[in-house]
Amino acid sequence: MRQSLIGNVKTVVAITGASGIIYGIRLLEKLEGEKALIITETAKRILEAETPYSVSDVESLADAVYHEDELFAPVASGSHRFQAMVICPCSESTLAKVSHGIADNLVTRAAAVCLKERRKLIIVPRETPLSAIMLRNSLRLTEDGACILPASPGFYPKPQSIQELVDFLVGKILDQLDQPHELFHRWGD
Repeated sequence: MRQSLIGNVKTVVAITGASGIIYGIRLLEKLEGEKALIITETAKRILEAETPYSVSDVESLADAVYHEDELFAPVASGSHRFQAMVICPCSESTLAKVSHGIADNLVTRAAAVCLKERRKLIIVPRETPLSAIMLRNSLRLTEDGACILPASPGFYPKPQSIQELVDFLVGKILDQLDQPHELFHRWGD
């Protein structure tokens, strides 16, 4: 664990074992303020398969880094102040655990903290197609106050590259966090 040097964490970013790791990386690059990162072991393997980035490259984008087994990390406690959590990408396994209150690792525990403390929780699932079980889990989390933001890029900005598709989705996450950005052209601009 690398301790924060700035003070309380503003945003917790969790990267779990789903395809689309580049969304989480780009979010860390563009997110303002202090960031804590939790990257699961499965995500580390997917990172290697999907990107040219190393784990240390990704960890260097955060102010604090925690292992998924660190259940005594500050972000596991409701008394530790942070404003929001983004799970990006979010595996369907993680989404299911959070929706059922299973807090067996730091990602699911920090998400449970967000829900119980009424903090912003943004979940970015990257799976297709979706089963009825997956849809019910997403509905349950939405009803409990989470924002489900599927990794579905928009095409009205006429993207010319994969980077532009990634930026569109990351821009939508930043919109949910009320952070200004210029990652995509808005409808009508």
